[in-house]
Amino acid sequence: MNTKQETTPSPEGQRQLETLLQAVGKTLEKKRRLGQYAVTWKDGKPIVAGEDAPGASDNAP
Repeated sequence: MNTKQETTPSPEGQRQLETLLQAVGKTLEKKRRLGQYAVTWKDGKPIVAGEDAPGASDNAP
């Protein structure tokens, strides 16, 4: 089978990616301002961050 894999997105794909990144950035900033937690991925694992994150009181001194 002959398949072609592109390493860079098309111009339309790049615009879509930029739009998604902006939307995610705005949403995360809004959650931060409201004091809400957010779940993101880092090194293949979910990371829960924020003042009201589940388990956040467990880490308090």
